[in-house]
Amino acid sequence: MNLLRKLLLPFVPFYYLVTWLRNRMYDFGIKKSATYHFPVIVVGNLSVGGTGKSPMVEYLISLLKNKVVLATLSRGYKRETKGFQVVMPSCTAKQVGDEPLQFKKKFEDVIVSVDEDRRNGISNLRSLSPQPEVIVLDDAYQHRKVKAGFYILLTAYYDLYCDDIVLPTGNLREPRKGANRANIVVVTKCPKDISFEERGIIAKKLKLQYNQHLFFATIDYQEHIVNASGIKTLDSLQDINFTLVTGIANPKPLLDYYVSLGLKFDHIGFPDHHNFTHEDLKKLNDLEFIITTEKDYVRLNKDISDRLWYQPMRMMFVDNSNIFDDKILDYIKNETLFGLIFYISFG
Repeated sequence: MNLLRKLLLPFVPFYYLVTWLRNRMYDFGIKKSATYHFPVIVVGNLSVGGTGKSPMVEYLISLLKNKVVLATLSRGYKRETKGFQVVMPSCTAKQVGDEPLQFKKKFEDVIVSVDEDRRNGISNLRSLSPQPEVIVLDDAYQHRKVKAGFYILLTAYYDLYCDDIVLPTGNLREPRKGANRANIVVVTKCPKDISFEERGIIAKKLKLQYNQHLFFATIDYQEHIVNASGIKTLDSLQDINFTLVTGIANPKPLLDYYVSLGLKFDHIGFPDHHNFTHEDLKKLNDLEFIITTEKDYVRLNKDISDRLWYQPMRMMFVDNSNIFDDKILDYIKNETLFGLIFYISFG
């Protein structure tokens, strides 16, 4: 915790009170939330910073894309446009945001969209043909104007929300009790060999409600890097001095992974969702061999030569992935049936 954050500690009770009151107003119906008679799934967190929302959204896309007409809706963080927009592969990160563009390039048959107003975004999505049957909202846990049917809350292994406090001194966007809205809590970025005993300790710390379900997930880095010209195995990099460029909230897991492989590299780190300036690009273009994250690649690949590669990764459950999948599919099945009954009854 830096000095400025410590100095801002007196403002923590004020932030806590404001966010607590806002949530209570939605809980008691003083502020109205839009509800829907079709499946809407929210992926989000309590913390500022990277908890693995994009890998979770991609996991859900892989699970659902061949089963339903699926759409994702993101804010499009740091894009230079406003309002609703359907993402196309030809879009740029400046137009739609880096993460939505990443989703579209990886899953071209899925409807990917952006809108800072999630209500408006959902309304526009449902007017499309084909009409989405399921909508996944990315980073919308605090977007209380929408009441989704299913909430997935993520918390990073190294930065559990139960060990944190609200802004501006801590990293929480709202008080820890906000976790009670979640149907599922996933502890992300765990060590692959996390023990059953340690999982039990974390479960006790989180103190979930009886109707909530807890899962543990890790990062699975692929054993190769990719760019437009092809694939290179990580083994082939043993004798190459390269530069790892990251613009994500926490690059430490990737750094640790490369160190564990004995790779030789320099690291240039930028803030999360960094907008690369002309000077940044000029410096990067002078480098001989660059590896970056997939999210950064969609922002950089048009401005840097073919010496730019990205490291594929995915979220992988430590165990019980089948139980997680079943809970998502059961929710969709039940919600779809309810929606059909509602439509027949009330038109």
